[in-house]
Amino acid sequence: MVVESKANVACRRFLSLLVSGLLILGCAGSKAVAGDKLNSGQIEEINRLIYDYLMANPEVIVESVQKLREQEEMSQREQGVKNLVAFRDQLENDPMTPVVGNPNGDITIVEFFDYRCGYCKTTLAVLRKLLAEDSGVRLVLKELPILSTESVIAARAALSADKQGKYFSFHNALMAARGSLDKEQVMEIAAQSGLDVEKLAIDMATPQVQAQVDANRELAANLNIRGTPTFVIGDQILPGAIDIDALRQIIEMMRAG
Repeated sequence: MVVESKANVACRRFLSLLVSGLLILGCAGSKAVAGDKLNSGQIEEINRLIYDYLMANPEVIVESVQKLREQEEMSQREQGVKNLVAFRDQLENDPMTPVVGNPNGDITIVEFFDYRCGYCKTTLAVLRKLLAEDSGVRLVLKELPILSTESVIAARAALSADKQGKYFSFHNALMAARGSLDKEQVMEIAAQSGLDVEKLAIDMATPQVQAQVDANRELAANLNIRGTPTFVIGDQILPGAIDIDALRQIIEMMRAG
């Protein structure tokens, strides 16, 4: 699921400005050709012609809005990739961030995810398969609870489970859960996962755990990551679900240099 970006707001604003701008340009262009000041009747006629054209050809507006959105998204992705240089260490080597797979692997994959994200849930099977077949993969898991209050509860519980050495098993259990993920259900899943529930509740309330969640959100913002799942592999920021073949191809290319 993707969080609404500034593009939608910009596009709505652009739509309004586009019509106004066309009206102004139409008037100005006619004046330049005629060399005389336009009277109110002429201006109204020009405005009517432009309006009629836009109403008869709405695809012009749609295409312009789509182009603006594409340009903004491209600009955001490019800026995010540039910021990878500055934030690489925090992204891949933060000691508070859980790592699974081979901690010394030659390929690092970073995933930003939310436990309430359906695409994140389905992608987990892909990641588990990759870890099982490739012993050189190091998977860094960034909790990014952006979809609901329940997302935050689950993220804080997962980070606290890491203190008990049971992060990934609990992570899998949370991803497998369907329906609500309120605190009661999260604690029930924790108990079933063999966690000390009382200790988990205490750790969840610590400022350190919330600070980690906040740090992940800030990091995501700096990399222009606004949706889950999003993967960072090398110099690529890849939004959305990803299949096993795509991951294999990316890894093969990275190893080939």
